[in-house]
Amino acid sequence: MLCNAVAMTICHNHPSGNVRPSSADDQLTEKISKACKTMDIRFLDHLIIADDTYYSYADEGRLY
Repeated sequence: MLCNAVAMTICHNHPSGNVRPSSADDQLTEKISKACKTMDIRFLDHLIIADDTYYSYADEGRLY
């Protein structure tokens, strides 16, 4: 917001090595998506990183 962003992506890691989203990840994604819509900011993706792989909500068609 301070930089007048028009789009955003969020990313976090799962040290366990499991990239499957938790229910908390799903809830966070939904809340951020709703906030972005309210502020007219494009929510591009939520990435979960682990070891040599990742999970992308956008690639899986799971952005709200």
